[in-house]
Amino acid sequence: MAGDILIIDGVATNRIVLKVKLLASQYRVRPCATLNEARTEIAASLPDLILLDISNDAERMHAFCQSLKADANTNLIPIIATGGFKTPRDRVVALEAGADDVLTKPFDDHILQARIRSLLRGRDARQELRMREDTRTALGFAEACDGFKAPARVVAAVTTDTLAPDLSQLSQTLENVQMTSLQAECLTDRDLNSGSTDLFLLDFRAGLSDDNVLFRILSELRTRSTTRHAGILVLLPEDARHAAAMALDLGASDTVCSTVDAGEIRHRCAVLIQAKLEADALRRTVETGLEAAITDPLTGLFNRRYAMPHLSRLSAQSRKNGRQFAIMVLDLDHFKAINDTYGHKVGDEILRQTASRLQGNLRAVDLLARIGGEEFLVAIPNSDVFHARTAAERLRKLISGAPFFVGPDQKEVRVTMSVGVSLSDGQEATDVVDDLGELVSAADVALYAAKSGGRNKVSLSAA
Repeated sequence: MAGDILIIDGVATNRIVLKVKLLASQYRVRPCATLNEARTEIAASLPDLILLDISNDAERMHAFCQSLKADANTNLIPIIATGGFKTPRDRVVALEAGADDVLTKPFDDHILQARIRSLLRGRDARQELRMREDTRTALGFAEACDGFKAPARVVAAVTTDTLAPDLSQLSQTLENVQMTSLQAECLTDRDLNSGSTDLFLLDFRAGLSDDNVLFRILSELRTRSTTRHAGILVLLPEDARHAAAMALDLGASDTVCSTVDAGEIRHRCAVLIQAKLEADALRRTVETGLEAAITDPLTGLFNRRYAMPHLSRLSAQSRKNGRQFAIMVLDLDHFKAINDTYGHKVGDEILRQTASRLQGNLRAVDLLARIGGEEFLVAIPNSDVFHARTAAERLRKLISGAPFFVGPDQKEVRVTMSVGVSLSDGQEATDVVDDLGELVSAADVALYAAKSGGRNKVSLSAA
């Protein structure tokens, strides 16, 4: 579902122009002229991203950013601060106040759109990691924090013979950082498996003769298992705005496309390193032996024990945001006949391949669990009837649209799947447990209707 963007700008023309551009990109847009209007909108429904003009009364706008980042309900909402920023230091102050990015007016539309997409992707990933950690805590699986912190590993890739002064100072100005440098072209040749890199600094400010060099490096870093989770900050010359927008879409965590203060580079590096370390810590909880208690051993998906507490948190978040979420119960058709005809080993392989197909076509923020023999559960946040039906049909076609090849002789087996869908109402519930039970039951009833209607169908709950 497209993101919900809150625009805060005292100039009506600016609000109108931004709204038109964002609506054309299928975002939901809520323009506000004042902070009071914005607070009312945020209280009614949390936005996915905020565009905040700080040209006037910058101190008050900075205080507003700080208040949002200090509130657990709103601190994951990305904020893009826009304004004149008369000095490079003004940009740093906005970032230190809590803005996730700053754009100097007039800004390039492609850069704006790319930054919005990048920030929303990052927000979804952090939101999912936090939700999973909350679920593990509720299950009693949280582990004590390790008091020792190894130095963050930063690799600066440059196109000149020497490291720029603002980068060479980072090892002194950033806390607990181990920094090395190399030539940018070596990133695609060098074996980086010897250690985990937390942040790559790609410095192309001296010039970018061929954009494809940068794009190839980004693709390589995001493809390798040892570097795909690292932060990537790309420094580009002022005239490389197209490359900057494309870099964000290809996986760069952040880009700077202007002459900026050394303090801004330091701040952006610190934010990216902290985000990488926090994500690593949460991923490690998944990799512990405790995972066995909440994971289905056959498919590697979450099981019912994990799914229900996770749904409780999703329901609480839905009520807070005032948005619906969808629950789907998916069941393979005539699965007993498959086991009887081909044997249970083939049946198990089909279940594993089914899990893989479903997992590869859902977002990180969506929940996928195996809750029964051939039954799966999917939960999709921020969904409505149209998007839920579209997603369910897409998943159904993933199974029926291509055969499964199983066994040593790669036998071709055709499989179909029925899907039942129910949606929350996004309103307060007096009893969350009962509310969730009713939603899952409604999806089960819808699944039965799909089965009764001929199978290989999607059915929506009438509730």
